[in-house]
Amino acid sequence: MKRFSSLLILPFLAWSGTSQARDVVEASAPTDLAVTVYRDPYRGQGGQMNANFPRGFAMISETRTVTLPAGESTIRFSGVSEGMVAVSAIVTGLPGGTIEKNRNADLLSPAALVDGTLGNRVTITRTNPGTGEEVSEDAIVRTRADGGLVLQTGDGFEAVRCSGLPERLTFDFLPEGLSPQPVFTIDTRDESGGTYEVTLTYLSWGFDWQADYVATLGGGEGSDEVELGLLSWLTILNDNGQSFENAELMAVAGTLNMVSNLQQLAQPPRARALQLTCYPLGSSLTGSPIPNYDVLPPPPAPMAMAAEGAIVVTGQRIERRDFEANSPMVTIDEDMLAQEEQLGDLKLYRIPQAVDVRAQGLKQVAFLLKDEVEGRYVYRDYCEASNPRHGTAFSNTQIIYATVNDEDHGLGVALPSGAIAFFEPSSVGDLLVGEENLRDYADGQDVEIDLGFSDQVMARCERVTTFNINEKGRWSRMRSTLTNANPHPVTVRLLLGSPGNWDFQDIGDELKDGQRVVEVSVPANGEREVEWRVRPALAD
Repeated sequence: MKRFSSLLILPFLAWSGTSQARDVVEASAPTDLAVTVYRDPYRGQGGQMNANFPRGFAMISETRTVTLPAGESTIRFSGVSEGMVAVSAIVTGLPGGTIEKNRNADLLSPAALVDGTLGNRVTITRTNPGTGEEVSEDAIVRTRADGGLVLQTGDGFEAVRCSGLPERLTFDFLPEGLSPQPVFTIDTRDESGGTYEVTLTYLSWGFDWQADYVATLGGGEGSDEVELGLLSWLTILNDNGQSFENAELMAVAGTLNMVSNLQQLAQPPRARALQLTCYPLGSSLTGSPIPNYDVLPPPPAPMAMAAEGAIVVTGQRIERRDFEANSPMVTIDEDMLAQEEQLGDLKLYRIPQAVDVRAQGLKQVAFLLKDEVEGRYVYRDYCEASNPRHGTAFSNTQIIYATVNDEDHGLGVALPSGAIAFFEPSSVGDLLVGEENLRDYADGQDVEIDLGFSDQVMARCERVTTFNINEKGRWSRMRSTLTNANPHPVTVRLLLGSPGNWDFQDIGDELKDGQRVVEVSVPANGEREVEWRVRPALAD
């Protein structure tokens, strides 16, 4: 029996002798950063990004330096994005590769400090209500942070921040495992040890971008031909709490096929707030210093300067900074214009110089500057046989700015979706005359942007015949009456319906976006009538 026991013990001792705690190595701060931002793949054509809840993502690449001991070690990458999708992380440049990956789940926060200091001493500093002077004393944390904070002092037990007077806690040490920034760790093995340059690449939730355009109308006075200047911005949003300084910034235009739910995969680490419950007020020995329980306590005083090496927590909440976009009406540094590159079927815009991508902020970088884009105004009206909308009354036509995305018209570049604002010069400066959402336009496509409705160009749509339009085999006569109060001729485009639903006679055969259309010129301060015949397409 004794011999049998030794056989069991010896293998166990041999195994336990090879197991040892891994050394923890801190990777350096990033020496090289690249941030590539992708739009929200579910936003839809022309949709605007949600600054309060961005659903795009970014691929982040960080180059860092690590010095590894011989054997196994754990590398800590501090300051990664809080929206990091840990399963996507790849570390290259290590001689032994990766054994295991981990993501910390708890950040340094008031609640984490309290929980990590449970049963230990802290310093509480309060304002004497009689003298206004600050008084500090030692206290012991007796409760966790999830149901109020109770301290034990020389006067007994008391709930913190329930006296109505400014109070603060000072912690002399940082509980193990807490970090002020999100941390990603990997376990690795290096037989000899050494210093290496490694690259950490991962996806991160909480980014988005869109294009923003400013168009200044000019030229073409006395006709419907118009020339404009076009300035375009890449507006890039980082909703994470981490900044990426001196980074190579890129944005990818186009729609990716995404099957993963990056929001669920990200699982940002928690920075738990301190929940304070104030009952009873004051300490168990001295009672409450506030006799009127209906009076709300005043807001806390500003945080005092912390002693060197101490950690100070106050009850003040840091408000989320408002997103602010820079005004587009500024002088453009053409050396900073984003450069367009082809990325398969997608477009990539690369900022030529390193920039700072700030935490919870917007970054705007110009990517397009065109001084002479040639286009024209087109006035549009619908006049379909089944729905002569206007009857005998005139209605406003819709104004369209129409151009072609090619070099002949002053463009010839990809136009990613975003908001476009039109300004027109006046005696008091440029004034806003229209705003619209722009869908993606490829090089060579027709570009048409709605500008609103015209009070100068009016239209009336009527069916001249009186019989039932669906009467088998019979043609109905249609008439559109157009008026123009401008001192110059204008072009009106009539949309007459789908040729899949109607047969047409006495009208052109041009098709646009699935509609039979005809464009006619209406003279200055004049009127024009257009007539045609129509019947249901399925008639014999």
